Amino acid sequence: MTRLLIAPYSAIEETVRRHRPSHLLTLMVEPFVATPESIPPERHLRINVHDVVGPAEGSVAPDRGHIGELLGFARDWRRTAPFLVHCWAGVSRSTAAAYIILCDLHGAGYEDRIAKALRLRAPHAHPNRLMISHADELLGREGRMIAAVEAMGEGRAVWEADVVEMPVDLSEL
Repeated sequence: MTRLLIAPYSAIEETVRRHRPSHLLTLMVEPFVATPESIPPERHLRINVHDVVGPAEGSVAPDRGHIGELLGFARDWRRTAPFLVHCWAGVSRSTAAAYIILCDLHGAGYEDRIAKALRLRAPHAHPNRLMISHADELLGREGRMIAAVEAMGEGRAVWEADVVEMPVDLSEL
């Protein structure tokens, strides 16, 4: 198995060069992120959302449609190369997306285990609660994803995160 990479915007170029991911998920409104040459355009999804947990004037809040799009895109990943997900700082939207992808990949019952592994590897993680809430509903997790993320507690405060490598294999979590 391979890894799911979580990165800030500033680390995209180096992370793509170093890890050669097959897929790239961009979760931010500005700036426009060009698709790296090594990634086919159809394997780069841009979801234009702000890091907000509810409607706010001038902001695009993540909605169920965005999370459905994220899930559909991630389900096409064959796990032969890493999957890179990024937002501006690598703290909230990207950690939420990584958690959502791993929960979908492994199915119900692994929400706590995945959340604990995320906290261990990303002590700064503060997964966007609105994204988690939508995913919990879409995946029929009956509040387990939300509860697991809440149980993680607050993440360590950082302006920008380091690149995090999350294993996909449950035996490595």
